[in-house]
Amino acid sequence: MTPRAADRARYDRATAHLDAPVAVVDLEAFDANAADLVRRAGGKPVRVASKSVRCRALLERVLAREGFAGVMSYTLAESLWLARAGFDDVLLAYPSADRAGFAELAGDAKLAGAVTVMVDDPAQLELIDRARDGGAEEVRVCLELDTSLHLLGGRVRVGARRSPLRTPAQVAEVARSVARRPGFRLVGLMAYEGHVAGVGDAVAGRPVRSRVVRVMQAAARRELAARRAAVVAAVREVAPDLRFVNGGGTGSVQHTAAEDAVTEIAAGSGLFLPRLFDDYTSFTGRPAALFAQPVVRRPGLGVVTVLGGGYPASGVAGQDRSPVPYLPEGLRYDPREGAGEVQTPLLGSPADDLLIGDKVWFRHAKAGELCERFDTLHLIEGDRVTASVPTYRGEGRTFL
Repeated sequence: MTPRAADRARYDRATAHLDAPVAVVDLEAFDANAADLVRRAGGKPVRVASKSVRCRALLERVLAREGFAGVMSYTLAESLWLARAGFDDVLLAYPSADRAGFAELAGDAKLAGAVTVMVDDPAQLELIDRARDGGAEEVRVCLELDTSLHLLGGRVRVGARRSPLRTPAQVAEVARSVARRPGFRLVGLMAYEGHVAGVGDAVAGRPVRSRVVRVMQAAARRELAARRAAVVAAVREVAPDLRFVNGGGTGSVQHTAAEDAVTEIAAGSGLFLPRLFDDYTSFTGRPAALFAQPVVRRPGLGVVTVLGGGYPASGVAGQDRSPVPYLPEGLRYDPREGAGEVQTPLLGSPADDLLIGDKVWFRHAKAGELCERFDTLHLIEGDRVTASVPTYRGEGRTFL
């Protein structure tokens, strides 16, 4: 029996009492992935990215481990909710226009002490001030640095379009804007290198593309390390007591941690290890989050149909954004239908061994987005479900 076949047998036994669709997290794999992130961080704390988990119980589990500290959230409403629930170090990774949320933040000492908001433009400070509604609490601020790689004099850009702040002078100027403005305190700097941390460099069957990606990423790491160090130095001249410099992501943990200017690493997807993180030379994790759909039809030889399953991930539309049939091994989509809204035909010889009601296990393309489809995660240890915990959706929270 292959390791994957053994996993399938465990998951089927553990969930025999549960009807599919069902989502699970293999805690042994989850904990092993967490330990690997800490190892690769080389002694620097790992801030867990909540958008990749979207389950309070699992956020609490990973933060209880040595080596993890703090949450990186994705909306202001989520940040406030987590802070009210007892999470005392929440970094909002994206700018917000949530005026009601800013009024709540500025009016509550506990929330203001726990949440740090993201800024890359003085206009965002103005929006926060207009939203205060009398709240006088000091708002903690983090600045975001653009990490993209510019080639050919800037005519070619590699990386996400995020912050407009690129040079030490630009970041320092916004830092001075924060320092001059009453009611704000600059506490951090963030630089997320998604073109390194979130792009696989060993794509199966595409050796040329993989080599190009590795060359690009090596150049991007060198350029960013030098620029990030200069930016940090410039910002510390304005804010000598800067608390943290955050960088990285699951795919670049060890590289970013090696930079002296960086004080903490962000990571989250590596805990669940969705399919987009299979294609890396820098690390190998274990799939921890899966979902199962039930077989509801057997249309013919070598084909079964499962209920639903059309759960695409965000990003540029393509085959790599679809879930992948994982267990039993050897199933594939019908190229004329793909993963469907209400039913999904699957092809391959393993289909002939599946009966009506059997489970087919899938892996989602990205991490936390799976939790927007399910209200419960069943936690598996060995071949038993030892707990069933709500996702954000299960707690009635849909932040985006």
